[in-house]
Amino acid sequence: MKILILVGSYRKNGNTDQIVRLIAEQLSLVAAEKQAPLEIETVYLARQEIQPCRGCRVCFDRGEEKCPCKDDMLAIKAKMQAADGILAAAPVYVDDINGITKNWIDRLAHLCHRPGFAGKCAFVVVTVASSPVGHSLRTLSMALRFWGFHLTGQAGFKMGALMKSETTSLLFQKRAEKIARKLFTAIYQRTYARPSFVSLMMFKIYQWSWQRETMRDTLDYQYWNHQGWFERGCTFYIPHQANPIIVALARLTGSVITRFVT
Repeated sequence: MKILILVGSYRKNGNTDQIVRLIAEQLSLVAAEKQAPLEIETVYLARQEIQPCRGCRVCFDRGEEKCPCKDDMLAIKAKMQAADGILAAAPVYVDDINGITKNWIDRLAHLCHRPGFAGKCAFVVVTVASSPVGHSLRTLSMALRFWGFHLTGQAGFKMGALMKSETTSLLFQKRAEKIARKLFTAIYQRTYARPSFVSLMMFKIYQWSWQRETMRDTLDYQYWNHQGWFERGCTFYIPHQANPIIVALARLTGSVITRFVT
């Protein structure tokens, strides 16, 4: 099993860094308990070259390899593809995730059209001094869901301006253990193969949308077609074990919703 940790904080040993290290330690303990091999890699986005998105749509129209920003984004995406699951963590600045984390999301916007991470699990974490975390968690969670990840959970940590590592361990070790166990178990037990009602419904809506696409020579349409997502009987991005009744209800609901978005 390979887990990639993506850290959006600029601060070395800051609150976000302390939390992900605590979770990483707990992941190793859970893996040892299960006698399962585990590889953890941590990527600090602030130490990578990630240029701001230019909004040129080249990634949509010609492919992300043609992006005019020649930096580390393709390498970061490759690490995400090689992992079985990811832990994405970011600090909260002005009621949302910080700029570099949002820029990472923006640079992967093509994945909203070509969800390439179905069959992988993700957990999102944000840290904040004292303000609400709901908006920040939604920003991260929605992006990962659009990209195809099976979201196994989300957590916000209120830690003040800067917490000492000893205090972090004392206050949050049990919580970190729960997060680690939840992410590890989701990957280990392949919970991504049991998509939720909402995930199945959204797939139906996206499937319908792309099937109605008139410009069928686009990269997006060709991607969906190549993946076999237009084939009769395809109800999700990957083969799954969802209850057939739930699948039928989700697709029916999706069909009804599509009547209002035409």
